[in-house]
Order: sequence, then C-alpha cells, then structure tokens
Amino acid sequence: MYKSFFKRIIDLILSFFGILFLCPILLVFAIIIKSTSKGPVLFKQVRVGKKQKPFTIYKFRSMRIDTPDMPTHLLENPDSYITKVGAFMRKTSIDELPQLLNIFAGSMAVIGPRPALFAQEDLIAERDKYGANDVRPGLTGWAQINGRDELAIEVKAKFDGEYIEKLSFGMDLKCFFGTIMQVLKGDGVVEGKSNDDAQDIEVDECLKNIEINSEFNNENCENDTCNYELHDDKQSTEEHNDAI
Repeated sequence: MYKSFFKRIIDLILSFFGILFLCPILLVFAIIIKSTSKGPVLFKQVRVGKKQKPFTIYKFRSMRIDTPDMPTHLLENPDSYITKVGAFMRKTSIDELPQLLNIFAGSMAVIGPRPALFAQEDLIAERDKYGANDVRPGLTGWAQINGRDELAIEVKAKFDGEYIEKLSFGMDLKCFFGTIMQVLKGDGVVEGKSNDDAQDIEVDECLKNIEINSEFNNENCENDTCNYELHDDKQSTEEHNDAI
C-alpha cells in the first residue's frame, strides 16, 4: 500500500509545501544566477524516468552556457565551467531544489534512485539487474547517503537495488534524514574525471561487502580506501580524483 499509494501522496504534500515555503530562497538564487552569469536561470535536461521513459529534469544552472554537454565527472577541468554561485549551490545541493516541480508533477519522487542520463548506459544496465529503473527517480536516495559522487557505478547500482528491496516508509525516512546530514557535512561531492585504476580496485573490494539481503551491517574492506556502513550513515571512502 505504501509503495503504490501513500508514497505518492507524501511526495505531493512535501513538494507542495516545499515549493510554497522555499519560494523566497528560490527567488533569491534565481536573481543571483541571472545577475552573475549569462544564460537562463534553470538548467533543463532529459533524464531516465520510471520504466526508462524520458522526462525533463529541472535544476538551477550552476555552470556556464558553453559547458560541453556531458556528465560533469567526464570533464577535464569542471571547475573552469562552474559559476561562482554554482560551486556553492552544488556543494549544498541547492541547485537540485527546482526538482520539487518534477516531484509535484509526478515524474520524480522525494526518495529514489537519482535519475540517470540516457548516455549512462552502464549505470542503466546495472540498475536493470535490480529493478531500479522501474520506480520514479528521486531527489535523493540510499546511494546518495552512502557515497554520492564517490561511488563507482556497480556500487551505486547495488545500493539502488537495496533501496528497491527494502522500500518502505521507514527506509524513506532513513534516506530523508540521512540526506540532511550529508548536506550539512558537504560529503560526497566530487567533480572531474576519475582515476579508473583506483576506482576498479575499489569496486572489486566494495562489491564483496554489499549484499542485497543484508541487514545493513557494517563491513570493512581489506583495501583501506573502502568502508561502507549499511546500518546508519556511511563511512566515507578515501578521496580519489572522481567516481560516479
């Protein structure tokens, strides 16, 4: 009942009051964006929605309009494209607030796997293994509070699969309050290209410790660069140049 009815009702209520009460903040940042850089206030992009149907996602524009059309982590020097206010918005996730419109419209949920780009075929394929493409993508989710940008694709998909299996009101509360802690700490935001060799080592070690039927117990990897906590908040991975 929660998955098919109450989850959507909660999304409607939270998005409606979120838009209502955050209007002053949204307006302030809209003015700042427009006055400090050329281009529109909102960034629009087609993403993968429920059942892999396309939808247009909304964000505050945090990068210059001449930025190459590719995921930020693939850019050679992303800092050169990020605007001054954009760096702050990305760090605090304020750039994601316009997605309250997506949630209210029904193309997204408050909690769920983050919407992928259609170009991220590897991530889409990995999520298919766990049915993570069959639900509405979320403003935040289980993978986000367990590593966010630091997670490799296989690990991120595993966490998305765990969320699908454990989807409940309690799980959504865990993700919701976990996200607040992540934003306050500013953890997990990584820009630029990754060190693929280091990432591959991390993936091999971490996948051993993430079991879909686990009870979110702590598991420690032999590699010092990895230690995920599957009970409450995650233990951050050792920083590397970038991970998806």
